[in-house]
Amino acid sequence: MANQTEQRAAEAQEQLKDSAETLADSAVTQEDSADRRTRLASDRTLLAAERTYAAWMRTGLASLAAGVGAQALLEDLVEPWLALSTSIVLIMFSIFCFVAGIWRDLTGKALRPDPDTARLPSVVLVVFNSFLVLVGLAVLIGIATR
Repeated sequence: MANQTEQRAAEAQEQLKDSAETLADSAVTQEDSADRRTRLASDRTLLAAERTYAAWMRTGLASLAAGVGAQALLEDLVEPWLALSTSIVLIMFSIFCFVAGIWRDLTGKALRPDPDTARLPSVVLVVFNSFLVLVGLAVLIGIATR
């Protein structure tokens, strides 16, 4: 009887050991899964920031086009000062959008952990936005001196 009790105790200890190993393996899998979800969340945050940057650029370009169009379409319909002021406000807003877009992109929070998705090079964005600001200023000067 004592032998049988010892055998059952040994079997129970073996089952407990197997159960502990399975639980440890499961914990490692859960930890890896949590790390992966965190990294994917970082990727989504980066892509959302890029969509926000694109929205700033889209709004700026639309405002620049609207400023040029307002000058061309309104000059015969309303007083010249009203057409000019509308165009100037729209073009200044477009310049603001170009500056705000790059400022928001450059001063964004650091993503932790580093995302798997590569960031757009900041130098390219600064050059592109600088060009758009210069175009906006040139259009503004062209419309104001016309």
